This record gives sequence, C-alpha cells and structure tokens, in this order.
Amino acid sequence: MPSEASDRKPGSDAALLDFLEQVSGEVQARVEESFGEGFVRLRSSEAERRQALHDIRGVEDIVIELLRNARDANAHNIYIATTRDGDDRLLTVIDDGAGIPAEMVERIFEPRVTSKLDSMVTDDWGVHGRGMALYSIRTNATLARVALSITGLGSALEVRADTASLPERADQSSLPTVEKDEAGQLHVARGPHNIVRTAVAFALANRQRLTVYLGSPSEIAATLLERGSASIGSEGLLLRRDVSGLPLPERLALSRDAAALEQAGAEIGLHLSERTAHRILTGQIVPLAPLLDSVLSRRDRVSAAPDLHRDNRGLKIAEDDLQAFSRDLESVFEPLAERYYLSLRDLPRIRVSGEQIVVRFDIEKEL
Repeated sequence: MPSEASDRKPGSDAALLDFLEQVSGEVQARVEESFGEGFVRLRSSEAERRQALHDIRGVEDIVIELLRNARDANAHNIYIATTRDGDDRLLTVIDDGAGIPAEMVERIFEPRVTSKLDSMVTDDWGVHGRGMALYSIRTNATLARVALSITGLGSALEVRADTASLPERADQSSLPTVEKDEAGQLHVARGPHNIVRTAVAFALANRQRLTVYLGSPSEIAATLLERGSASIGSEGLLLRRDVSGLPLPERLALSRDAAALEQAGAEIGLHLSERTAHRILTGQIVPLAPLLDSVLSRRDRVSAAPDLHRDNRGLKIAEDDLQAFSRDLESVFEPLAERYYLSLRDLPRIRVSGEQIVVRFDIEKEL
C-alpha cells in the first residue's frame, strides 16, 4: 500500500512539509505556535494531514472524542455521567489522567491546539491528535467547558448538546451484545449505535489499559465516593481535611455531609441536589461496576443459562435480574423525583405474573 507521503502530489504544501521534516527534522515545519508544557498549535497543513475519518455529527461522536481525549491523557479510569433534560443531552467525563495546565484550559478548544505533536494516535475511530476534536465539540454543542482540571490529578469536562440540532440515537436504553469472533476476540456484535454501545466498544478496544464507568450523575457520584473512600482509606478519611493533592475522582470521598457532597460534585460537573447527595451518602444509590464487567457478566448469564425464559408455566425471571432491574428503575425514576419533589420509600417493587411484569413505585411527597 502506498504511504501517506507517497500519495501527495509533487510540489504540494504537504509534500514540501514532508521534505522539510525528512531533511531537517525541524519541529517548526509542523508547529505554528508553542504554548509550553507540550501544548502547541499545529500549522494548517499538519492538521489536515491528521484529518479524522469524520467530524462531530451526533452526540455519540462527542462521547468517543471525550473518551479518546481522556485515554491519550494516560487516564486509568474514565467516568461518564450522562442524562437527558428535554432536548438537551448532558455529558460529564471525569478522568484521573495528566490534567490540563490552568493557562491551557480555554486554549484547548481553539482549532489545531494539541499536546500530541509527537504522539498522534490512530485507532478504530481514525486519527486523534490534530487538535480539532475539542474545537469541533464546542462548535457543535451548546456548552463545552473544562469544569476542573489540575496537572497530574485529572480532568472533568462538561458538555451540553441540543439533540434537536445535533442528533443522538433514539434508543439510548438498549445494551449492546458482545460476542467472540472466529479468532476468539470479543467485539460488539449487535445493538443500536447509542452512547452505551460507543462506550462499550471503546472499553473493549482499550481494556488492557483503562476502565470505563457509565451512568447517571448520581450513580457516578456514588461510584466516585465508594472508590475514593477505598483508595484513601478509613484513617485518611478521618484525618484529611482538604483535597489538595488528591486526584479529581477521589475528592468526593472527603464530603462530610450532603451539602459538602453537592458542592464537591458541582466542582467536577456533577450537578446533584442536596436530597440526592443525602441518598448517596446513606447508600440508597448503588455504585456502578465497570461498564465492561456489567456487559460481559450479562453476556455470560444469557449465553450460559438464560435466566429469562418462557414456557407453559408463564414468565420466569431470576431473582438477581429482578434486583438489577429494580435498581435500574430507581435510576430512571430519579429525574421525575427531582422535578416533582418525590422520594421512594423503597426500591421499586416488581411482580411477575403469567404474561405480565408489574412495577410499583411506593413514593412520598417531600415538603
């Protein structure tokens, strides 16, 4: 196959750029402006040479670009909080990667600004490192900002997209099906190309180097609280009084009460009510398992011994699946509870009878 350089026409700017790099090795041939700490603005010709396979055409494209951005910052854990508010899709991506210097927080959204001068990445989604992904996200979204980032301690990016102008898949609830191919390698076989499938495919492709969590803002907050507490330890939680030096994902663990948790969440783009923060602290909202673990355990249950089946005695559902479904329903109920000041007395109750699944929410009105 001809190389990228050999495809260029003699005399073109790109061919001249290649010649200068090969002969002189000058970084200046690729860089228009240097900002320090590894961040540069690429020349237009270099950015074009790194052209991605596609631009931002839907919400799922935003998700994959934010995931790639966190991966390339050497994150080991990536947390995606997502919810829908009318036509708006809200996304917050929190990672424990390299972070962004304070002076670069706004510049990273400018065209051709990147920290990947010598580490351009080509993966299943094309080229990454041309300095256009975050610029394209901000151009297409209603809001795109760095909620918080500290060098060496991670980043939290917040995006709001109007799905009336930037569409997303209509089915955002279905989980993908993961299967083994002929070579025995796991891959996403079926399912709508929604946010969860995007995240699962990314987690599969990068399973040896990072872990992805996906859920509602309250579920992500509960997960950060649990994992942060385990990382810091009981003695550290007792003695530590400030978050300085702590990675961003661990900071929620120092919250002493619901008001503090609400504030700490807002600082990293997780907007919780004080009531929701209280439910997290009292264990009413269950922390998430890694996304890939959840999907693969579901695959194993379905392929090994189906728990959901139909026979002449009617519908039968295993108890662990009923409990998992109840927790999912609790999460789905949360936006309604927030809007109408409701709270659940207990987990949603599920009754299976004949050809019916009946769900009951026992609620109380908050004053």
